[in-house]
Amino acid sequence: VKIIDTPQFQRLRKIKQLGGGYYVFPGASHNRFEHSVGVGHLAGELVKALRAKQLEEPSLNSESLINDRDVLCVQIAGLCHDLGHGPFSHVFDGMFNPQADPNGEKWEDASILMFDHLVDDNKLTPVMNEYGLITEGDNENDLVFIKEMIKGSVKNNSPLNEQLYKGRNNEKSFLYEIVANKQNGIDVDKFDYFARDCHHLGIQNNFDHRRFIVFARVCNVDGQLHICSRDKEIANLYDMFHTRNSLHRRAYQHRVKMAVEIMIKDALLKADQDLQIKWAEGEACCLSEAKKHKEAYTKLTVIEQILHYDASTPSSLEEAAQIIQRIMRRDLYQLVGEIKVAKFDYGKKNEDPISNYTYFYSKFNPTIGFKIKPEEVSNLLPECFSEKHIRVYWKRRNDKRLEDAKKFMYCINYISRNFHYYIISHSSALINIWLRQALGTLVSFDCVKIYSLLCNGSLNENLPKVN
Repeated sequence: VKIIDTPQFQRLRKIKQLGGGYYVFPGASHNRFEHSVGVGHLAGELVKALRAKQLEEPSLNSESLINDRDVLCVQIAGLCHDLGHGPFSHVFDGMFNPQADPNGEKWEDASILMFDHLVDDNKLTPVMNEYGLITEGDNENDLVFIKEMIKGSVKNNSPLNEQLYKGRNNEKSFLYEIVANKQNGIDVDKFDYFARDCHHLGIQNNFDHRRFIVFARVCNVDGQLHICSRDKEIANLYDMFHTRNSLHRRAYQHRVKMAVEIMIKDALLKADQDLQIKWAEGEACCLSEAKKHKEAYTKLTVIEQILHYDASTPSSLEEAAQIIQRIMRRDLYQLVGEIKVAKFDYGKKNEDPISNYTYFYSKFNPTIGFKIKPEEVSNLLPECFSEKHIRVYWKRRNDKRLEDAKKFMYCINYISRNFHYYIISHSSALINIWLRQALGTLVSFDCVKIYSLLCNGSLNENLPKVN
C-alpha cells in the first residue's frame, strides 16, 4: 500500500491499458493502475503456490527454498513492472519513442528508473527495511532483485556454473520467470492482461491461469531449476497462446485502433520539441526527453496539454491539436488495404513456444522437468506460428488517389487468392509496386485497368506484367 499511495504509481490511473483501443472498444476503459495491482496479486499467488510445493519436497536444496523476502520482492516487482509506460502505453513506448529518440531506453528501463524515483522520492527504504528487505550491499540486495525481475529473465544459454543474476543466486533463478518470463512468455503479467482485456473487450478467454498456478512447481531441468507445469495442462497452455493471438487479431492490431494510434503518434511527434513538460521552477524538457527526467515523467499527461495549447505557441502544437481533434470527430486515417507478409505470432516469432521453451513434469516424477513434442499432444495443433501483414493508411480525406489505391488493393488481394502461383513468383515485386501506388508515385501498370478487368471477369487473359 505504501508503494501504491505514491504519485509515481497513481500516475498509472491516467494511462489506458490498450492505448487507442478505447476509441474503438468503449468497454476498454481500464488503465495500467488496475493491471499493475492485478499482476502484483497474481505474482504473490504464484510464488506462494511454488513455496507450498517446495515444502512437500524435502529433497530440494535448501538454497533454492523460497523465503518471505523472496515473496515480498516478487510481489513488488509485479506491482511496479509497468511504472515506465508513457501516455497511451505502447503508442508512446513502441511508436513515438523509436522515432523521436531512436537510441533511447526501452519502457522496461524506464520502469526501473521510475521505481528508483518512487523509492527515493517517498523515502521508502526504511519502510522496506522494516519488512526485512536488504537494501544495501552487493550480496542478495533486494532492490537489485526487484529491478532485475522487472527487466525480465535472461535467455539462459550460459554454462551451469555462471552466475546469471546479482539479486539472487542460480538456485533461485526460477523466480525471474514469474513476472516477465523471457524464456517462454508464460508469466503473471500475461495472466492478468489476458483475463482483464478479454473481460473489457467481450472476447472469450479459454486460458485458466488459476489451474496453471495450482499445477505449477519448481523442477530440475538439466541441472537448472525452472517453473514447470503438469503434463496434462499442455492444452491449457496452448489455449493461452491462442488467446494471445486472438487478442492481437481482434483488438490489439484492429485496423481502426491502429489508425487512431498512428494519429496519436503523429500528434506527439508534431508536439515533441515545442510542448514543454515542467516539473520545477525553471526546469522543463520536451516529450522525448521526459523519460530521462523522473520528475517530468511523473507529470506526463499529454493529450489535454496538446488540445489546450496557448495560441502564442509554435504552429507545430496547432498541427498536433488538429490531429487530436480529428480523432475526437472520428475523422480518422483511412486503411487502404493490407497484404499478408501487422505481425501475428505466439510470442516466439515462427517457433512453437510450448514445445521448444516450456517444461512439464509427470505425476510419477514431479521433480524432473521435460519437453513435450507437438505430435504427442494433437495432430490439430497449428503448423505455422507466425504471419506478417503490411498495412497502408491514408492521412487525407476526399483524395481521389485514396479510391485508386483501394481499387489497387482489391486487385492485389484478388490475385493472391485466385492466382496463387503468380503471387508466389512475383510477391516482392507486387508488394513494392503496391506500396509505390499507395504513396501516389508511378507504377508499371494501371490499377484502374486491372480493377475493370476484375469486374468483367477477364483478368485470366490479362494478368499484369511485373517489371
